[in-house]
Amino acid sequence: MTLNPVDKKFLSKIENACGPKVFRPASRSYAEEPRGRWIGQVGAVVAPRNVSEASKILKICSNDRVPVIPYGGGTGLVGGQIGENLDSPLILSSERLTTIIDIFPQENVIVCEAGCTLEDIHNQAESNNRLFPLSLASKGSARIGGNLATNAGGIGVLRYGNARDLCLGLEVTFPNGEIWSDLRRLRKDNSGYDLKSLLIGSEGSLGLVTAASLRLAPLPRSESTALLFVNSPKDALAVLNITQDFVSEGLSAFELLSGQGFSFIQEAMPSVQLPFSKIPDWAILIQLGFGSARNAENSMIKLYEKICCQKLVYDGVLAKSKKESDALWKLRETIPEANRRIGAIASHDLSLPLSEISTFIDRAQIELSSIGRFRINCFGHLGDGNLHFNIFPETGKTKDQYSSQRDVIESTVHDLTAEFKGSVSAEHGIGRSKVKDLIKYSSPVKLDLMRKLKGVFDPNGIMNPGVIIK
Repeated sequence: MTLNPVDKKFLSKIENACGPKVFRPASRSYAEEPRGRWIGQVGAVVAPRNVSEASKILKICSNDRVPVIPYGGGTGLVGGQIGENLDSPLILSSERLTTIIDIFPQENVIVCEAGCTLEDIHNQAESNNRLFPLSLASKGSARIGGNLATNAGGIGVLRYGNARDLCLGLEVTFPNGEIWSDLRRLRKDNSGYDLKSLLIGSEGSLGLVTAASLRLAPLPRSESTALLFVNSPKDALAVLNITQDFVSEGLSAFELLSGQGFSFIQEAMPSVQLPFSKIPDWAILIQLGFGSARNAENSMIKLYEKICCQKLVYDGVLAKSKKESDALWKLRETIPEANRRIGAIASHDLSLPLSEISTFIDRAQIELSSIGRFRINCFGHLGDGNLHFNIFPETGKTKDQYSSQRDVIESTVHDLTAEFKGSVSAEHGIGRSKVKDLIKYSSPVKLDLMRKLKGVFDPNGIMNPGVIIK
């Protein structure tokens, strides 16, 4: 389907409908993603003040067949917010939709516009003695509309679920200008098809999320964090199983970290101090949290004694205060930045059956060794099977020296993921970077149904063209 670039006539229609203040400077920041792999085009940038303006803008775009790139905080890692190969698209930013509409602490619900950052929502929830569980390293810039569009995960999925699980209702504007406002705060609603769940994770390809009702949770009364050293991912999985049996729902997060990630921090960010002298081959970062009178630190100590007796853990660091706990999580959140500075040849966001993760890591390392010599930083949310398996150049080399090998590396890792009945996209989405993978690894029936749904919601194909389905 032919799409038309932004031109003066089109822009005058937008201005007549919403006024001149709807426009934003078309800076390069709207055309580049965090790792610099995707560079796009920008015809114009608009930032509606409310859902009514968003509706007017989308209706004009659909009538004139101008491509629209919904834009949140720009933190996506699969090119979903970058209009590569699009001729002068319109960037539709949520940066002015930043109102916390209401909060209902007794219901554990917050209602907010799509441009609120995760940090905004966290602060509002905490001021009401509540927790919004979705947490990412980019919480200061990631906007909730984008988090819902990609069904973001993060460190709290094990206990609280993905973004989809934390959303009770949506307000969405469709390409024809229709507004579906369903911000009800209901836990149960079986009145027809679950449109909310369909739209969450659709990456702006079906409509624009402008507001949401979100689940909150009570703040834990007692928390404890520990960084523990293990010999292998297999041992880490054994610790996970023991921990779940021992504390049940008291387990908030369980992260697997490889020693290579700590080495990258030393190499790329030498000012960051590590809380240990010798870098372990593997580590796990555990957080316990209880809303009851149970003491989390005592539980962590008993857990440590239990797993030490089984020779699953040989050393570690136990946070003795919130400041020390925050420091351990800050270290975890520093790993992606260290990765960025080193420069990955290929990055993979995988989901695997838990019992297959250890074998997958071993197999992947063997198969990649037949291609070349690399450094591998493997880390992720072990509790929910989400593995970030990233390939880096040898010391002294740059990722550009491996550009001819990137495709074979990615296909090797993704083919192996499919063999283990996993997914090539766990929490980052498909975007533009994994469209071919979606086609390669999905059933024809699924792809056909997705194309039909795209045609129903967006018949003129203006919404984030090139994302998920081509």
